[in-house]
Amino acid sequence: MSMSMSMDTKTYDVVVAGAGPVGLLLGCELRLGGARVLVVERLTEVDETIKAGAINLPSAEALYRRGLLPALAAVQDEAMKGFRKFRRARGEDEDAPPPPRFAGHFAGIWLHGELLDESDPDFGGSGPAERVGFVPQATLERILAGRAEELGVEVRRGVELTGFEMYDDHVVVDVADAATGSTGAAGATEEIRAGWLVGCDGGRSRVRKLAGFDFPGTDPEITGYQALVEMTGAEELKTGWNTTDVGTYVHGPMPGRILTVEFDGPPADREAPITAGELEGSLRRVTGVEVTVTAVHSATRFTDNCRQASSYRKGRVLLAGDAAHVHSPFGGQGLNLGIGDAMNLGWKLAAVVRGRANEGLLDSYTAERHPIGAWVLDWTRAQIALMRPESHARALREVITELSRTVTGTTFFAKKISGVWQRYDLPGDHPLVGRSAPDLELSDGSRLADHLHTGRALLLDLADDPKLRARAEGYGDRVDVRTLACADRPGLAGLLVRPDGFVAWAADEDYEGGEALERALELWFGAAVGA
Repeated sequence: MSMSMSMDTKTYDVVVAGAGPVGLLLGCELRLGGARVLVVERLTEVDETIKAGAINLPSAEALYRRGLLPALAAVQDEAMKGFRKFRRARGEDEDAPPPPRFAGHFAGIWLHGELLDESDPDFGGSGPAERVGFVPQATLERILAGRAEELGVEVRRGVELTGFEMYDDHVVVDVADAATGSTGAAGATEEIRAGWLVGCDGGRSRVRKLAGFDFPGTDPEITGYQALVEMTGAEELKTGWNTTDVGTYVHGPMPGRILTVEFDGPPADREAPITAGELEGSLRRVTGVEVTVTAVHSATRFTDNCRQASSYRKGRVLLAGDAAHVHSPFGGQGLNLGIGDAMNLGWKLAAVVRGRANEGLLDSYTAERHPIGAWVLDWTRAQIALMRPESHARALREVITELSRTVTGTTFFAKKISGVWQRYDLPGDHPLVGRSAPDLELSDGSRLADHLHTGRALLLDLADDPKLRARAEGYGDRVDVRTLACADRPGLAGLLVRPDGFVAWAADEDYEGGEALERALELWFGAAVGA
């Protein structure tokens, strides 16, 4: 491609490839930060393929902080209707309580909510976000698409990235109609100039491959299916997660939902259409039940291919979501990991685009998110090891099952699954620094999350300290300052909360000086105006 560009070449601050939940949320965060953003997606409609069925607590908190909690709660209510319908169809008590908020499984070993130690301090402080979790991925994508439209994010569907060239100060992106691609009619390819390109285009990311990111990891050993089907003979299938001599299967908790795992290597062709016969064969082999699949409404294959880019940035190209890391889908960790990526990257990239921070700020994206991604990969690898249909794995599985039936074991696993353990290694000695901000109830009747809807940082003065507020002078275009009290935390003097909801500075009432606050402000939000 020539470096010369036509006069009608469109320009944006950022082009995002991929309009799944991660790409849409990133587009929203960039727009909140003042960036001109274009999101391109090869699919013409929201992908309704059955995928993750829930979000974890960090994801719920992130969306709550952007004012989306009512929409999520409404979706969860609908999901519970499906749960009750499934129980009713099986002759079970449809009014039985649904799984607890922090329920989950490890390698198909289901946790018992009544054994959870809810007094554990890691489970406190999340506010209303902790009551929302059962949100299917496709529905979340529709919610975020609506949010993007409200914010003025330009989303172009039916358009795919076909190539790009990166220069010192910009990227030139080639896009084409997804129906014809680069081999279509003459003139089908369009050039777009952008300051930055972010690949949110999934596990087989074209952006990652073209940019030359390395992608080390471990090869797959399973073939899995997840589907919504109609079938006969399902009365003999057990509900929930079940382990057999062949593999693992799941039935429910929604009508027609099935999942199977077989340890026979990866599929020969992941792109081939999934047939009723293919699903039926896997179900019969794993369960030993002669079910008949009569219709397929949604189906996907998956493997345990487990890889992670060594860095999430290469010049002016960045990766987020599955483009940066892939793993087995057990526990729905992939969606949640991607949401965390988008929240972390969005405000930082917008600050660089707007000239409020230098490019060095982007180094913190990989530094903060890569360790969490690496943990998720190992967490899913450990589950595969426990699910193998061989004697050593089954012996270890019995040990883990016994451990999970204790209060300590249940609480340990629930904390990992829910994401409450996540913390960034940020400068500062206060125990809140680097953690997700507690959703404090404030003296004006608001909660801390209510003050993060704009996507700006928040300096919360809880001690009515003029000297503390004076430290933030010159940051009015980046940091909102609020002076309010919190009866539940009388010893806490103040918090500096980044746009992604993580605490960058905190102090108790006996703190001296404010140099640490000044350093945190400059580190995350650049120099003060007039400095």
